[in-house]
Amino acid sequence: QLQLVESGGGLVQPGGSLRLSCAASRSTYRRAIGWFRQAPGKEREGIACRSADYEYTFLVDSIKGRFTISTDNAKNTMYLQMNNLVPEDTALYYCAVDWRGQRYTTCTTSTEGYDGWGQGIQVTVSS
Repeated sequence: QLQLVESGGGLVQPGGSLRLSCAASRSTYRRAIGWFRQAPGKEREGIACRSADYEYTFLVDSIKGRFTISTDNAKNTMYLQMNNLVPEDTALYYCAVDWRGQRYTTCTTSTEGYDGWGQGIQVTVSS
């Protein structure tokens, strides 16, 4: 069974940094990946994704210049580095993988584009 296990969340002060990790039970090489978050009372939103061919990366405006996504194929792990965090970043964060290979040269921030999901991890930004 394909699994994604997230770690690295927690409580951080405004302006601080966190790095979320998402360890996969198999290689995510040549698979599109995404990161989503869900704030209390809001729908899950896609905030970042990377295409399977590694050529295309998308970040929503609210995180541009602060968050980056990356992968370590040797460890089957994907990362979301979050810097200069603000209270509005408080949410449950999810990693996602397109195991079916629906897209190769593009990626999507729609939940429909992914069939593998992490369990979600809480990030709270507060002083």
